[in-house]
Amino acid sequence: MARAGIYKSEVVRARDKLIALGKHPSIDAIRVELGNTGSRTTISRHLKEIEEEEGPVTGSKVAVSESLLDLVGRLAERLHGEANARVSEAETRYSKRLQDAQAQSKAASDEAESFRQQLEACQLALVREREAHKDTQKVLRDETLIRTQLVQQVADLQERLAAEEEHRQSLEEKHQNSREALAHFRQSVKEQRDQELRQHEQQVAYLQGELRAQQEASNKKQHELIHAHQECSRLASELAGSGTSLRQAKAENQSLKKERDELIFAQQRLHEVEQQALEREARIGELVERNQGLEASRTALEERLQQMSLDLATSKATAAALEAIIERIQGDVAELVTERRKKMQGPQAHGS
Repeated sequence: MARAGIYKSEVVRARDKLIALGKHPSIDAIRVELGNTGSRTTISRHLKEIEEEEGPVTGSKVAVSESLLDLVGRLAERLHGEANARVSEAETRYSKRLQDAQAQSKAASDEAESFRQQLEACQLALVREREAHKDTQKVLRDETLIRTQLVQQVADLQERLAAEEEHRQSLEEKHQNSREALAHFRQSVKEQRDQELRQHEQQVAYLQGELRAQQEASNKKQHELIHAHQECSRLASELAGSGTSLRQAKAENQSLKKERDELIFAQQRLHEVEQQALEREARIGELVERNQGLEASRTALEERLQQMSLDLATSKATAAALEAIIERIQGDVAELVTERRKKMQGPQAHGS
């Protein structure tokens, strides 16, 4: 700001110094020599008084009227005031734009920080989901191993059941053969006994009719009778052996019944194992569905993470754009200051 109350002696010293340096002692030159202090009107008045004291100046110097000097001083002050007003307005506009840019930058920074926190939370959730996915895969592998073991047990039981069924059929065939053999043996014994009985009756009738006529043949017939009794004893022994075979067949039948009960129990156990296998398969299906859900959640989290990364990049780009705007505003202010200086130097050059 210009200093009021400049002394005439100061103006004289500045004027003499400029003349000694070979420069024209204009109002602006004297004001610059005085350190840009003092009003142009005061400097003009002091110069006029000095010229009056020194007398008229001849040669190339031209007397400047007081009104012209006053007009020049007022114009200079008006230009100075307008320049100050424009600079003040530019500074106010720059401060406002700077505050807006700083607010936007802070908002972008807060938003970027929020995105970063959300990104960290999503990454943590993704890590937890991956751990849960690993646990689920482990459970699935265990369930698959158990199912494989159960399937192997079912296959072993089926093989054992087939072997038991084959053994049972073999025993039934043996039992059937034994029954057929016993029935055939009984039939043949009955037929032989009936035949011998008929022969014996015929022989008795023949002996009774021919007892006296054939006394000599009686010994032979008696011998045949003894032989028949021996044959009957033999047949009785064979019959007793057949009874033993029948008792053995009954014992085998009891063993077959016991094996049939064991087979029924094995079938029940097989049914239970099949039920357990079905339950395991249902559990495996649930685990597979859960695994698919976890995969979908992981995919959604990754997509959200990518979207947040994109938003973060957008925020960084916005912050960079705001910084560019701030730099442009600073450049505009610098240009305004330069323009103001040029305009301030313009009257000085014009005066010189």
